[in-house]
Amino acid sequence: MESPFLPLSCILISSCLLLTTVHAGSGYVYYDWTVSLSIRSPLGVPKQVIVINDMFPGPLLNATTNDVVSVNVRNHLPEPLLITWNGVQMRRNSWQDGVRGTNCPIQPGQNWTYSFQLKDQIGSFFYFPSLLLQKAGGGYGAIRVNNRKGIPIPFPQPAEDIDLLVGDWYNVHHRDLRQMLDQGRHLPRPDGILINGHGRYTLHFQPGLTYRLRISNVGIRTSLNFRIQDHALLLVETEGSYTVKKYYSSLDIHVGQSYSVLVRAKNLTHGHSFYIFVSSRFTKYELLGLGVVHYPDSRMPPSGPIPTRPAPFDFGFSINQARSIKWDLDVGAARMNPQGSYHYGAINVSRTLILENGLVVGSNNRIRYTVNGVSFLHPDTPLKLADRFEMFDELKIVVPSFPDAPQTAETMKLQRMGASVVDVKWRDFYHLVFQNPLPNVQTWHLDGYNFFVVG
Repeated sequence: MESPFLPLSCILISSCLLLTTVHAGSGYVYYDWTVSLSIRSPLGVPKQVIVINDMFPGPLLNATTNDVVSVNVRNHLPEPLLITWNGVQMRRNSWQDGVRGTNCPIQPGQNWTYSFQLKDQIGSFFYFPSLLLQKAGGGYGAIRVNNRKGIPIPFPQPAEDIDLLVGDWYNVHHRDLRQMLDQGRHLPRPDGILINGHGRYTLHFQPGLTYRLRISNVGIRTSLNFRIQDHALLLVETEGSYTVKKYYSSLDIHVGQSYSVLVRAKNLTHGHSFYIFVSSRFTKYELLGLGVVHYPDSRMPPSGPIPTRPAPFDFGFSINQARSIKWDLDVGAARMNPQGSYHYGAINVSRTLILENGLVVGSNNRIRYTVNGVSFLHPDTPLKLADRFEMFDELKIVVPSFPDAPQTAETMKLQRMGASVVDVKWRDFYHLVFQNPLPNVQTWHLDGYNFFVVG
């Protein structure tokens, strides 16, 4: 992407102990969640869905910059559980990140209280279960981090904020999907696309008002294109950063991404309705999620021209969209000073890591993905605990020298398995280069920190 740099949310490697510093003016937000199974039929087929407090999607986590958030999670599932906070920065606090590398799973019938501070953060994110492909069964929900008082948002206050969680969906149980992978089979095509847990979703607009839609792709594997019939999308924020405002007729949203757009309702004098389309990208099959925007007194189904979508394999459309998104250097976000006040061009890069994803077929025909030729195995002891108590020699499966760059073609084809650990230093800056030689789109997730797209 062209300069100026656009910060997006992600993950790196964090420190080992919970260290949350609370500053004056910080608030406290408490949630008590029970995670369980419930029979639901999002696409008309009954299925055991993972619900939180009997809700699917789960409850909104709504907080403000610098708030300390505590979430007590009770696991009523028949299997271990972890909840991760996609895009939320865990500053020196990776123990709360909710992934297996840093957390012990919450066992059935047990509970764990997550506690983290939203230090200097704003924006639109989501949470989801990170273990055992449970995300394919639900358990996800929206996260909003609002501006604190005294720091205005860089656009007029919308009439309403609306969270839209879109993603592919399987009618089969997530345990069956896991079994397919364990048997060396690829995941099948999804059965459809959900919008906020529904196969068909409804929004209500009032004439002339402006709405903020916080859209996140919470799916498993499918990039999506989002558009509203005869309505423009004004992009204003992505994953914690305010962007230079730009209109789009549609937006590609890849797995894990979140975008905030403003949509101005039309000044209509009588009832109208318009379609919301969420369609699959880069697939040989077409999936379509459908919604309807209703205006007052609308009783008829939508009519008129259907908004065009990019061709299924038009990669250039998505690349050009990414290049068009700019960080707004002149506005404040979590702080009063402008987002561009820090001179990122003066960063001293300590080290460059070239990370290339690959695929190998291992024993029993099991398909395993790799990074620089290593397929990750979780040790029984979370890596953060192993680091804290100097147990790496006892784990035995830790890769002693994870390569900084891809290996030779012959080496990359070999099945090398272990817990990949990269030693980094606190406050250092690292240059990460992602390479994808495979014939499909890959989504990389870097959890718990901010990064800057530079190319």
